Amino acid sequence: MGERCANVVGLGLIGGSIAARLVESGWTVHGSDPLSGRPQTAEERGIISSVGLNPDAEITFVAVPVLQLRDEVATALASTKGVVTDVGSVKGPLVADIDDPRFIGGHPMAGSELDGLDGADSTLFEGGTWILTPTSRTPDSVFALAAGVAHQLGANVLALGADDHDRLIAVVSHVPHLTAATLMTLADRRSEEHASLLRMAAGGFRDMTRIASSKPGIWLDICRANREAIVATLDDFIAGLIDLRATVDKEDSQGLEQLLLRAREARSNLPARVRSLEDAVEVRIPIPDRPGSAAEIFTLAAELNVNLANFEVVHSAEGDRGVAVVLVEKGQVELFRGGLIARGFKPGR
Repeated sequence: MGERCANVVGLGLIGGSIAARLVESGWTVHGSDPLSGRPQTAEERGIISSVGLNPDAEITFVAVPVLQLRDEVATALASTKGVVTDVGSVKGPLVADIDDPRFIGGHPMAGSELDGLDGADSTLFEGGTWILTPTSRTPDSVFALAAGVAHQLGANVLALGADDHDRLIAVVSHVPHLTAATLMTLADRRSEEHASLLRMAAGGFRDMTRIASSKPGIWLDICRANREAIVATLDDFIAGLIDLRATVDKEDSQGLEQLLLRAREARSNLPARVRSLEDAVEVRIPIPDRPGSAAEIFTLAAELNVNLANFEVVHSAEGDRGVAVVLVEKGQVELFRGGLIARGFKPGR
């Protein structure tokens, strides 16, 4: 394969980090940004190769604020020939609005306390999760390209439906941020009465409220775009706090211990990531001639809690059909193979 080419629209923290990693990997990266002067700064720093967009780029990443995504994605689809994806943390409305098989929704689960281009870090996605939200209209080739590039950026790919993504992300990202902001505000109000309070803040408080340091603007857009899922999750969270209040108020030590033990066990069972390719083995999976097969491989992996360390699609020796090549942790291979066979795939040994 010759030199690869990508576009990045929006050169803030996420877009700048995507561009920087791709340039390090030998890609030619063209970049643009609504903020005047930012693309030129990115070019001067070597984060992008040149200013502007290349219509022939094989993939375009749109990394602008959530409420600007629809227009920028539509513009990218109209002005380029390749795959277009985004990085927004709300997927449902965008995926419903953009009816083009060259578009696939995406969301890298990554961030930093640094803002904008100054925070751009080529290692930002290393070991993290990159969610893709294919639909029944998404060709396998589009999914495979987006997944392959996400892996090249250092991330592990997870496939979800757009609406499922928004419901789940409200639990693991959006409401935790609002909770941290609320707790930080409470502490700030109490500090007006007790000036030493914030100086007393220990590691647990600092860890839990760290995410409250991010820019408010993006959260205004996120709360508007994912309002329904966030409100539903807040309702569940409030109900949980009310139950917890009653448990503490009644001095129900047994009930409190059960809650804390369940939380501790759940925390210890958070999925591990593949830390080394030495811990993984290759599984080759002929892709059936049916729409969405490549994405289905990732959906199955998510259902089985199987970590995929790498993914690419190669041409089959027998003809035009592709073969998905994935790296799977050694201890999960047979579970994954069994699931594939049950779904009609024929993984090799």
